[in-house]
Amino acid sequence: MSTPHVDRHGGSFASDVWVTFVRWTIKSVRNPFVLVVSLVQPIIFLVLFTQVFGGVATSALEGISYETYLVPAIVIQVALVAAATSGIGLVNDIENGMFEKTLVSPMNRSAVFLGKTLAEIVRIVVQVVIVLVLGVLLGAEIATGVVGAVAIVGICVLFSIWFTAFSNVLAVVTRDEESTIIGANLLQLPLLFVSSAFLPLPALPEWIRTVATVNPITYGVDAARAVMLGEDTMTIIEITRFDGMWNTLVPALAVLSGLALVFGSVAVYAIGRAASADVR
Repeated sequence: MSTPHVDRHGGSFASDVWVTFVRWTIKSVRNPFVLVVSLVQPIIFLVLFTQVFGGVATSALEGISYETYLVPAIVIQVALVAAATSGIGLVNDIENGMFEKTLVSPMNRSAVFLGKTLAEIVRIVVQVVIVLVLGVLLGAEIATGVVGAVAIVGICVLFSIWFTAFSNVLAVVTRDEESTIIGANLLQLPLLFVSSAFLPLPALPEWIRTVATVNPITYGVDAARAVMLGEDTMTIIEITRFDGMWNTLVPALAVLSGLALVFGSVAVYAIGRAASADVR
């Protein structure tokens, strides 16, 4: 009978993930302010943009309401904002000494990052579901139904991993709450506005279209929008090998998976380096 993998310095990998996951989940539940704050900006964007620009934008779109067009961008924004707060929580751990205690413990470093990330994912799922429900109440339509809604949540989770990792790397490197907040926030809004989030790329200046091709938000929004509309929505990469929305989903999910792998590896490496430095 097989036995769980056991780190030579501590418990099983799975138990380390579980302990870390439970600790960060309890921490989130005890501080609902973080959940509320990371929802406020996206909800404001959703309500204001649909009310202020809805009439004008809908006339520029082909047969869909602006509410339907905008909701995929807002759920990706929710994932982005929630992921940014991940680093802030880690900085708090660093400042109160909990991070150092974790580093000198026998816990597996990869398990520590994975457990924390899973806790963040649970929070992101709750927030994305709330925004999807609000979007439907405002008039948005999910062409692919309940299955599509679940798929959109999954896309948001995949998208959030790279920025969660980036936020945690900022926290480990700066070990300062203000620096982590500034570093994460410095990217959020610019990345949103130089993507396909709020308007179709053909309607935007050429330099924005160029930047959008290397902007992760474009791939996250296009993937969520493809599921929302049930059709191919990507304009930065022309793929016709698959059917309908899969011409968007395949390249978008490939890019997001690659980003999650790269940034996740960097985060694990940064935590490992921090452990070595603190031990010395």
